[in-house]
Amino acid sequence: MPDPYRIPPPEHVDDAFAAVVALRRLADRLERATVARALADGWTWERIAQALGVSRQAAHKRHARHTPPFRSRRPS
Repeated sequence: MPDPYRIPPPEHVDDAFAAVVALRRLADRLERATVARALADGWTWERIAQALGVSRQAAHKRHARHTPPFRSRRPS
C-alpha cells in the first residue's frame, strides 16, 4: 500500500506540484472551518488573528465573507 504522506521524489515534479496544490486546498478548508468554529464559540477577530499569526484586519479580510454569521455560545 503506498504511503499517502510520502513526498514525491524530485524527478516527479508534476506529482510534487499536485501534492502542493492538494495540501494548500486542504489547509484552506481546515482554516475556514476552524475560524467558523471559533466565531461560533465566541472568539473575537483579534484572538483568531493571534492564533493565525496575522493582523486582525488580515484575518477578517480573508475569512469574513466565507463565514456565516454565528451567535456566540457564551451566555449573554
